[in-house]
Amino acid sequence: MSVRVVLVDDHRMFRTGVRAELREPLEVVGEAEDAPGAIEVVRTARPDVVLLDVHMPGGGGVAVLQALAKELPDVRFLALSVSDAPEDVISVIRAGARGYVTKSITGPELTDAVVRVAEGDAVFSPRLAGFVLDAFAAGGTVEAEPVEGADEDLDRLTAREREVLRLIARGYAYKEIAKQLFISIKTVETHVSAVLRKLQLSNRHELSRWAADRRLV
Repeated sequence: MSVRVVLVDDHRMFRTGVRAELREPLEVVGEAEDAPGAIEVVRTARPDVVLLDVHMPGGGGVAVLQALAKELPDVRFLALSVSDAPEDVISVIRAGARGYVTKSITGPELTDAVVRVAEGDAVFSPRLAGFVLDAFAAGGTVEAEPVEGADEDLDRLTAREREVLRLIARGYAYKEIAKQLFISIKTVETHVSAVLRKLQLSNRHELSRWAADRRLV
């Protein structure tokens, strides 16, 4: 019996790559590149599992979950994101996702994760499970992690610029960032330049220190 899947990510090349990696019994029955499109596609296709990006236009994965999690209780959501920031993990789990895996996951691992979520399991990349346990043990809050909307400087950045910022701050090379985000090295350089300009920083070292001070790393 097949597991019907909808892919939601704002990068077409990434969706193409995921589709190519997924194996039986998964069947992709729809795709979307933003939150409003995802809501429409999921309502129409009624998949078993939605592979959901966290940062994308239209309100991100949380907006999709807020619109659909209660309306369609039989549809399960698995977050698939480049971000492993605790605040991102907790926000989508609170909104109704059944799991959260990062984009470093392999094709076979992703196929297994989707099947497990379809069967009712909660699935997390190993490092991320601890965030969830700690948060809910503390009453559902994530101490020491900022809410992005509370930082005016961070709000100036697009979702993609925030992803690049976090990866730069964690010491990733431009080539590694390009591979993770399925974009060109030139595009990474463009995003870094935009981040430096918007935050009024001079170099990568200052950017890393800025992110560390806000516990974004």
